[in-house]
Amino acid sequence: MFNIATLKTRSKRGAKDEQGVAAVEFGLIATPLFFLIFGLLELCMVFLFSAMLEHGTNEAARLVRTGQVQSANFDKDAFKTAVCDELYELFDCEGKLHVDVQSVSKFASANSLDPLDMDGNVDTDVFTFQPGGAGDIILVRAFYEWDLVTPILSLPLSNMNGQKRLVVATEALRNEPFGD
Repeated sequence: MFNIATLKTRSKRGAKDEQGVAAVEFGLIATPLFFLIFGLLELCMVFLFSAMLEHGTNEAARLVRTGQVQSANFDKDAFKTAVCDELYELFDCEGKLHVDVQSVSKFASANSLDPLDMDGNVDTDVFTFQPGGAGDIILVRAFYEWDLVTPILSLPLSNMNGQKRLVVATEALRNEPFGD
């Protein structure tokens, strides 16, 4: 039999019971907390790789500046390998790293156009490899397609199709007076 008085007594007793309150509160905030933690970790990874790509681009650009690329007859693939060698083999350079080396008339005309097409994919047709000669002004750019893994929080970081971030490193320089 169901007694109203018994039900009232049990509900008053249950309202005073505080066992498991911490578990319920943690359950309410656990999902947003973990999204925030993983989102921050992903943001840190993007910034860390961006710094690594800047370093790799700077070291490879030094080869252009000093004439080593020109004297060794580097092509685009050899220069890409030089950038990739500075990334400590931690990343997939084969299909995700793109390089653009172009000679410009002056520093002010060194434009760094966005290489993304209308669909949010990298348009590799706009990339060239012109390391120039002694005294030329060169713009060296490296692009890496970083795969984002955090589902909802990566949307603001994504600037490419398919939840990817295009990480860019740029170096503008004047070649040294190398050669004869």
